[in-house]
Amino acid sequence: MFDETSWQQCVNFHGHSCPGLAIGYRAALAAKDRMQVAFSADEEIVCVTENDACGVDAVQVLTGCSIGKGNLVYRGTGKMAFSFFDRKKKNALRVFFKKPIQRPEDIDRTQLQHMVLSAPDDELFSFSIPTFALPDAARLFTSEICEKCGEAAPEHKIRLLGGKKLCLDCFPAYNRGW
Repeated sequence: MFDETSWQQCVNFHGHSCPGLAIGYRAALAAKDRMQVAFSADEEIVCVTENDACGVDAVQVLTGCSIGKGNLVYRGTGKMAFSFFDRKKKNALRVFFKKPIQRPEDIDRTQLQHMVLSAPDDELFSFSIPTFALPDAARLFTSEICEKCGEAAPEHKIRLLGGKKLCLDCFPAYNRGW
């Protein structure tokens, strides 16, 4: 399953090799293999990542899922998990890294990376159906001008305060103390 060329593409994109990149690399390859999908030119494949760690970069390189295209969605649980959805075939797969790293300072990162790159999929990951639905396709929104800073923001990110349209940066926080 390891391919030096695709691994090097991921390393080049990310900036260095590391165990986290290796986890995303293997998760993306496992998902592509099990789901029989290719690189997503548009939004055919969607990835919901539950973390914002190094592995997400490998997922982007190997699957074509990106925030800019709208087919990479961040769901911040902090878990080393990636859920992949195929819009055309209407199937989904959650890939969860089941070998937690308890104390990163106590491990040899080179050995861990080698283990991740060489171990069988079933030793590294558990596979299941995601417990949440496929995210909606990306939408285009009309821009509105913030009446405080003058910058444009999409209409779904504008708030009203005293009858004025405000962007999220200008809208004051409302907190009742809990």
